[in-house]
Amino acid sequence: MLAKPTHHIVPTKFPSPINLPPLVSLKVPSLQAETTPKTIPNAISINPTSSNHVSTLDDTLIDDAISAFWDYQFLFVSQRSETTKPITLHVVDGSIPHDFPSGTYYLAGPGLFSDDHGSTVHPLDGHGYLRAFTFDGVDREVKFMAKYVKTQAQVEEHDPTTDTWQFTHRGPFSVLKGGHKVGNTKVMKNVANTSVVRWGERVLCLWEGGEPYEIQSGSLDTVGRFDLIDGCDSAVGGGKNSSDIWDVAAGLLKPILYGVFKMPPKRLLSHYKVDASMNRLITTSCNAEDMLLPRSSFTFYEYDSNFELMNKQEFNIPDHLMIHDWAFTDTHYILFANRIKLDVVGSMAAVCGISPMISALSVNPSKPTSPIYLLPRFPDKSGKARDWRVPVEAPSQFWLLHVGNAFEIKDANGNSEIKIQATTCSYQWFNFQKVFGYNWQSDKLDPSIMNVNEGEHELLPRLVQVSIQLDADGNCQKSCVEPLINKWKRTTDFPVINPAFSGNKNKYIYAATSSGYRQTLPHFPFDTVVKLNVLNQSVHTWSVGRRRFIGEPIFIPKGDEEDDGYLLVVEYAVSIQRCYLVILDPKRMEEDDALIARLEVPKHLNFPLGFHGFWATDK
Repeated sequence: MLAKPTHHIVPTKFPSPINLPPLVSLKVPSLQAETTPKTIPNAISINPTSSNHVSTLDDTLIDDAISAFWDYQFLFVSQRSETTKPITLHVVDGSIPHDFPSGTYYLAGPGLFSDDHGSTVHPLDGHGYLRAFTFDGVDREVKFMAKYVKTQAQVEEHDPTTDTWQFTHRGPFSVLKGGHKVGNTKVMKNVANTSVVRWGERVLCLWEGGEPYEIQSGSLDTVGRFDLIDGCDSAVGGGKNSSDIWDVAAGLLKPILYGVFKMPPKRLLSHYKVDASMNRLITTSCNAEDMLLPRSSFTFYEYDSNFELMNKQEFNIPDHLMIHDWAFTDTHYILFANRIKLDVVGSMAAVCGISPMISALSVNPSKPTSPIYLLPRFPDKSGKARDWRVPVEAPSQFWLLHVGNAFEIKDANGNSEIKIQATTCSYQWFNFQKVFGYNWQSDKLDPSIMNVNEGEHELLPRLVQVSIQLDADGNCQKSCVEPLINKWKRTTDFPVINPAFSGNKNKYIYAATSSGYRQTLPHFPFDTVVKLNVLNQSVHTWSVGRRRFIGEPIFIPKGDEEDDGYLLVVEYAVSIQRCYLVILDPKRMEEDDALIARLEVPKHLNFPLGFHGFWATDK
């Protein structure tokens, strides 16, 4: 047997707001907007109601609304099976190119959303399920493997003898209906499900808030925690001035966070950067107590291919921030100030166990601008530099989601311009508790959260370019935020580039977007890969087809030209519960022959939506 035969595919227990009949006999859905405050975008409702409305709705619209609701649920299914040895994937369309490089595409993401005791969890709290597609450039075949990351929480919650699960950790985003609520301090549930990197000879799975887990590259077996940072290097000692009120508050919080809630003193962020020109892996961490204080401390680490620490810089920022992704250039680390605040009412509900722990925090849209911190990467080499404690104020308010690239151009007079290409959204739309439409009270995923009404789509994730002009002394002369492509208005996320150009000026950027053909799912999930030319403003797309979705694309370089290579993306054919690995030609986007090959994952190993991936060439 290639995989364990029990519990192959278990759909997530996310019922609609009322008890649904079987899928084949569903009633007609209502398309009325939900009642929400004016500051929050109205959402498209896909809730089944009475069949009395059949005569007033088009049959195509009815079918699409019903299928849309269930298609969204099937994108987040629990996959309990693991491979025991590599499985050769069947090519169903095209063929693997002769010059496709040998290497492995690793894809991180959650694998489990419901246990055997009535509890469901938010997708961000789902146990990490690492997928690996290994390309043999000689035999031109792809072998697939998938296994759970055996984190401390996974080992505690899974019984390998009976192959049953019982959630005991709350996690930041979930409430356990079948578990212990009040007094449950198991909040920091490190599920290692967000991103993956192979650096040197090590494969690491990362999560937003804990140590990475090392994985054996061949078998995908879990080696254990990897001490990438010294968690107590500076966090325990407090600030420079112990009489500062926030240092006193931090001193009171640390024993509680470290001892009671078992939080590491420093939380490693899940997004890392690779500086190809210097051959360095760059990571960053923040202090655990800063989650609850109006200040933020960040430490940046740079490693060579042997994990020798080559550079380390620490910064204390007097603002309450929530950073998911960030940027770097040759001379700077760049932080976009996603501003948050403590929610007193939400904190009380979280402590009582009646709402997710993330309820203790909410976004803080009190400033009309967006502060951007330009932190010196090599302060000893900077000479006369600007005061990094003073942020650049971008002239519009936005919440940063993901960074595609950033680079810096200097002229002969020492003036410089920094450009950051990223996806951002509105503070009005972003909600910690409702990411992916999770509702802990009804244990369902609501597609309407990610799909707002027409006229409010500009609140959703968009591709932008932030430009910052500095004089020779580092003083900001001008900053602006513009659409990356003027004519491109669609909801877009997961921007990527040719990794060889990371930190350098790039011409192309690739991302996931939506074709918008489905009225009830106009914005998310994504079904289209887009290639944008930032120089001539051209746009080319490739769509996966009806009732099929995609995740984050990834670029595989093969030559010197920026778009000389291949694009990999996973296709989720939710209507038939199948996954495919798709190979695209980035030079032929929007052409009939853009699709080079499609490889089928066996149905019993169909997996849920992945988050972030990494390509590792065999060299």
